[in-house]
Amino acid sequence: MKGNVLIAAPVHPVLTEGLTSQGYLCQIHESITQQAAFGLIADCVGVVTSTRLKLDKDLLDAAPDLKWIARMGSGMEVIDVPYAESRGIRCVSSPEGNCNAVGEHAVGMLLALIRRITWSHSEIGSGIWKRDENRGYELEGKTVGIIGFGHTGQAFASKLKGFDVKILAYDKSPVGDVPAYVQLCDSLDPIFENADILSLHVSLGADTVNYFNEDFLARFRKPIILINTSRGAVVNTRTLYEGVKSGRISGACLDVFEQEPITLGDKELRETIAELVFMPNVIATPHIAGYTHEALYKMSKVLLDKLGT
Repeated sequence: MKGNVLIAAPVHPVLTEGLTSQGYLCQIHESITQQAAFGLIADCVGVVTSTRLKLDKDLLDAAPDLKWIARMGSGMEVIDVPYAESRGIRCVSSPEGNCNAVGEHAVGMLLALIRRITWSHSEIGSGIWKRDENRGYELEGKTVGIIGFGHTGQAFASKLKGFDVKILAYDKSPVGDVPAYVQLCDSLDPIFENADILSLHVSLGADTVNYFNEDFLARFRKPIILINTSRGAVVNTRTLYEGVKSGRISGACLDVFEQEPITLGDKELRETIAELVFMPNVIATPHIAGYTHEALYKMSKVLLDKLGT
């Protein structure tokens, strides 16, 4: 036996079966708490996690035999990667596995917003027939700014290429070839000047907490539609709320929130989010952009392949 592996996230059987065939003993605790993890991780050589556990120094020190950590999805902010690597613990993630799902979801929310699909559907269900009030806008001819052009940013751009939009992308550390239908910008200035729609695809770190704040919003030349499928803390909730109220943000598509679940935590923030999501030009989903049935399989398979190399 290679040792115990703590499965602290929903995964596809392709991963657990694959690890078992390699000689690991999988201990599945999808609803694990941070406190319970201290006892369960003690004799583990591997951990598969998503966002439920914070693998900080304290928890890592409780696992003296740990050899690797596998993150379902993207975003390594839940892991103290420098400390883990200083101990020789290998850290891998699987953004390739759910980027297509996030890209599709972002486009779906955007279309639902600008074509007023969710509102008109709700009205139809109540026997209300409003055509002029639900007249929408087309994507064609719009300029879309994408900040963060990694796996998910590129997937979103790929989904947009058939809509005849202009795509401006910015990434502080661009990697790989840029498709011909995307203009990669050296700075954010072209996005501030031209964007009708802004989509955020950045990881969460010290430099991106409250990245979208009042000063940032003030730099846009015209009102924008904001799409956030990255991390909730990237967007300052008060700035978002005030921006929507004032019209500087003409609409918002939100899959992530500064506080999740939105029913818990700080009372003032909870009340602000609750009011925000019921605004007529906001569409919201509960952090499900990258959580399709297909993505669960693909993320699990990506991790299995990476751990096998």
